[in-house]
Amino acid sequence: METTRLDVSAYQTAEQLMRHNRSKLVHGGKIRPQWIDGGARFWYAVRTSEGRRFVLVDPKAGTREPAFDHEKLASALSAASGHDVDAAALPFDAIELTAGAVEFDAFDAHWRCPLDGYACEKVAGHQPGGFLDVTSPDQRHAVFPRDHDLWVRSLRDGQERPLTSDGDVDHEYGASPFTPSVLLNKIGLPRLPPAVAWSPDSTRVLTHQTDQRAVRTTHLVESMPDDGGAPRLLTQRYAFPGDEALPVGELVVLDLATGASVRARTEPLPIPLMSPISTGWAWWAEDGSAVYYLQQSRDVRTLQLRRLDPETGEVTTVLTETGDTRVEPAQQLGQAPMVRVLSSGEEVLWYSQRDGWGHLYLYDTRSGRLRAQVTSGQWAVQEILHVDEAERVVSFVASGLVASDPYRRTVCRAGLDGSGFARVTEDDLDHVVTVPDSKDYFLDSASTTDAPPVISVRGWDGRVIVELERADITRLTATGWTPPERFRVKAADGRTDIYGVLYKPHGFDPDRSYPVVDHPYPGPHINRVGPSFDPGIFGCDAEAVAALGFVVVAVDGRGTPGRDKAFHDASYGRYETAGHLDDHVAALRQLAETRPWMDLDRVGIFGLSGGGFATVRAMAEFPDVYKVGVSEAGNHDNRYYHLWWAETYDGPAAEADYARSSNVEIADRIEGKLLLIHGGLDDNVHPHLTLRLVDRLIAADKDFDLLIVPRAEHAFFGYEHYVSRRRWDFLVRHLMGIEPPEGYRLTPAAIDAELIADMLG
Repeated sequence: METTRLDVSAYQTAEQLMRHNRSKLVHGGKIRPQWIDGGARFWYAVRTSEGRRFVLVDPKAGTREPAFDHEKLASALSAASGHDVDAAALPFDAIELTAGAVEFDAFDAHWRCPLDGYACEKVAGHQPGGFLDVTSPDQRHAVFPRDHDLWVRSLRDGQERPLTSDGDVDHEYGASPFTPSVLLNKIGLPRLPPAVAWSPDSTRVLTHQTDQRAVRTTHLVESMPDDGGAPRLLTQRYAFPGDEALPVGELVVLDLATGASVRARTEPLPIPLMSPISTGWAWWAEDGSAVYYLQQSRDVRTLQLRRLDPETGEVTTVLTETGDTRVEPAQQLGQAPMVRVLSSGEEVLWYSQRDGWGHLYLYDTRSGRLRAQVTSGQWAVQEILHVDEAERVVSFVASGLVASDPYRRTVCRAGLDGSGFARVTEDDLDHVVTVPDSKDYFLDSASTTDAPPVISVRGWDGRVIVELERADITRLTATGWTPPERFRVKAADGRTDIYGVLYKPHGFDPDRSYPVVDHPYPGPHINRVGPSFDPGIFGCDAEAVAALGFVVVAVDGRGTPGRDKAFHDASYGRYETAGHLDDHVAALRQLAETRPWMDLDRVGIFGLSGGGFATVRAMAEFPDVYKVGVSEAGNHDNRYYHLWWAETYDGPAAEADYARSSNVEIADRIEGKLLLIHGGLDDNVHPHLTLRLVDRLIAADKDFDLLIVPRAEHAFFGYEHYVSRRRWDFLVRHLMGIEPPEGYRLTPAAIDAELIADMLG
C-alpha cells in the first residue's frame, strides 16, 4: 500500500515561519534605538527592500534620514579593506557617529569614515567596549568582572585596577544567582555582565556581594563534552522550594576615587532568582543622594521600599504594603517596577492592586501618609513612562481602556493629585513604548494582532513628531500566512471573559475538517498571547504548526497576568490548574460551535517549559479532549524545580502541598500519544524533572516517546531545527494520520547574540 505523506511545501513554509527566520519576512516591524547625546538623537538599523539600512533620527528637528550614504561607504570600505562589501548587507551591526564621521568594527579592525569624502581608514589602538563592561554615564570608565571581584578600567588610557578584593567562589560581587551558563557558553560568553549601577555623576557604583555558599548544589552530567572526552559533572547552586538557604546579596556602594566601600547596615537582601539591580528593583536617586530598593518577603505578601544612605550605609524603610496574596510592583516578570521617588525623596509614586486593579498612589515619604490615589477605574496601569515633576503629571501605559480587548495598551496621563486623566493615544490600537533617558519624547509602535506596526516618535501630548517605519509584511503574506483571529469566549466558570487567538491552516477551506492543536503557556508571570502584531517567543511556533495544516489555538486562561488582581490570583496556590486548562477546553468547545471545520475528535497540544508542564497536565486531566501531546522541557515536579517559581507563583507551601501540582503523581492517568523532549544540559528546568515522569510512566506501564538532546539547554538553541521537526512529525503522524515528507531536514540556525536577542524579543 502506498504511504500517504504531507506535501513537502508545508514543511518548507513552516520553516520560513520559525523564530530565527520570521524576522526576515517583516521589514520595519521592530527597531532598537541606539541613543546619542543622552537621547537627544538616535540611530537604528532596519531591514528594507533594499537591504539593511542605518537610519539617523533627530526628534527635535523632526527628521529621519540615512545615517550615511550606504553605497559610498560600501565602496570606500571595499577599496580600503580589499574585501567585497555589499551596501545592502554591510559587515557591521553597530555604528558610532562622531563629528563628521561614522565609525564601526569590520574585518577584525576599527574603521573611521569621514562623511565629507568617504575615505575609510583603520583606527589604530582603538579599544572597543567589551560585553562584560558597564560604562559610566560620562563614558570615562567601565566596570567589569575579573574572577570573583569587580575591576574598573579607564577608557582614556586603558589602565585597570580592582574595586574589590575579597570576592570568592559563591560569594561574588555583581553576580546574579541564576545565570544561563550553558547558553552563554554556546555564544562564547563566560558570564553575564556584572549587576552594577553607576551613580548619576559617575563617581560611585552600586552593586551587591552575592552569597550562595549555603545554597543547595544540584548537578548536570555533560554526557558529550565538546572535546569528545569523558562525561563531566556540572554543578550549580540551585535552591528548591522550602529550602532554608536561598541566595542573598549584601548591597555595597564603591567609590572610584577613594576606593571606599560602604555596605548596607541591614540584613542581606534575599535574591531568589535575579539581581535587583539588573531587574530595576534597586536604583540611584536622580541626584545621587540615596539608593532605593524594593524588598519582597519570602512569602511575597509584603513589599517594602527601602532607602540606603550611600555615605553611611544606614537603611530605612520608606513604605510597606502587605496583602493576603502576592504583593508585587508589576504583574509580569519582565515589567519594570512601577515605583518612582519624587521631589528629592519627599514623595513616592507607588503601584498597588489594593482596590482590585493595578493603580498608582502618591505618598508622603516623611509621614507615610497617602496624598492621593492618582489613577482609578476598572483598568490597570502597566508601565510608568515619565513623571514631569514641574507640571505634576505622570505619563503611563494602561490596559483595559479598549472595550474590544482588555489587553491592548494605551498611553495616558494624569495629574499627581488624581485629576486630569486623559488618553494620549486616542485610537484602539496596542501601543508598545520606548522612552529615552532624556524623556523629551517617546517611541510608539502601534499595532494589533492583525494590523502591522506603525512606529513613530511622539511628543507627550500624543502628536506625531516623525514617522519612522510602516511594517512591510509582503514577504510574510507570500508564505500563505494570514493574521490570527482574536477571539473572546467564556471561561469554564461560564462568567469570566477570556481571550486568545486562532490560527487557521494555510490554504484554509471551510468545507474541510482540520485537526486542532492547543499551544499553551500557563503563566502566571507572562502572557501566552500578546495584543500586538509581534507573535512573541511562543507565537512563531504556533504559526509554523498552522502552516502544516492544523488549526492552532492559544488562550490566556484565568490565573495569567495583564488584567485585574482577582483574575491573576486565580493561579495563586493553584498552579496545578496550569493556567486553568479547563478554560482551554471551554474555549475549544465554544469555538467549534460556530466553526464546524474544527475537528474536536483530533485535538493535540504542545508547549515548552511551563507549556510542557501544561501539555502533560492536559493529557492527564482531560484525556477525552487531548489525544496527542508534545511536552518540551516541562517542570513536571515543582517540589524539585526552582524555589523562586514555586514560592512566588504557587504560594508558600509544604512539600506535600506542592505535590498537588506534580505531573509525576498523576502519571498513571495520562492517555494518548505523548512525546517528551528535554535538553540534557537544561540548567533552568533540569532534565531529571522529565526523567522523574518517565520513571512513573514506566511503572504505570504507559507507552510514550522520549527524546533527550544531550547538549541542549532550556530553549534548545542550536537544536531548534531538530526539535521542531520531531514535534511536527509527531503531530502530523498522530493527528493527521499521515506521514511527514520523506527525508525533509530543516536548516540549523547559526547561534549568535543577535539571533538570541531577536528570538527573545
